[in-house]
Amino acid sequence: MRDIAEELRSLEPDLFVVVSYGKIVPASMLAIPKTGVALNVHPSLLPLYRGATPLQSVLRDGRSESGVTIIAMDEGMDTGDIVLQEKTPIGPDETCGELHDRLARTGARLLGDALDALASGTLERRPQAGLAPESEIAATLTHPLRKDDTVLDWHLSAGQLAARVRAFAPQPAARATVGGSALKVLQARACGEPSDPARAGEIAGIEGDAVLVYAGSGRLALERVIPPNRGAIDGAAFARSLQRVK
Repeated sequence: MRDIAEELRSLEPDLFVVVSYGKIVPASMLAIPKTGVALNVHPSLLPLYRGATPLQSVLRDGRSESGVTIIAMDEGMDTGDIVLQEKTPIGPDETCGELHDRLARTGARLLGDALDALASGTLERRPQAGLAPESEIAATLTHPLRKDDTVLDWHLSAGQLAARVRAFAPQPAARATVGGSALKVLQARACGEPSDPARAGEIAGIEGDAVLVYAGSGRLALERVIPPNRGAIDGAAFARSLQRVK
């Protein structure tokens, strides 16, 4: 960003707005706007879920609530004063893609409200310090997505696995190995007992359009998957294709 600093200064901007930029903006850049304000739209309830992947992380953790925060940026990573914040419940089957689109609309609305307040001189700022325990802030700090993050560990509970599938749907999609075949999993749901932790990762049967797989506890119903070199199919069709191969 330092490469465009002089160009930005020449524009004599009133303020900056930053959305979906995954790096820290240098203090020298934040000092450019005439108002001294750079606003950031962040899709989490700060100070929780700071960092690059708040949407994926909040779903992976099985949280029932998220939201959007508008902050006045400082030199830290999502540590600036809160200007506006709005909470929203997360739907029980809501995917990352769906939550992203919904919070994007909320963020656009809140940003408009923040700009109006700035223009009228009524913009209020609230420091993040003390809004959440430091231990929880540290535990929810997010990092850029790595390929290994998307791999399903069959020793987790079915509920945890279903949450991870939602966290990475539709892109890049959770990854798993079932019946010796590597899959992308687009849609899944947790099923209760019977369970057999000793057989975690093995196929437990077919139920409707889904294939059931044993997890650490419970079973995961894979409803929509992408097998190698194929398009998306339902889980039952995938399981039947394995039987035909055998």
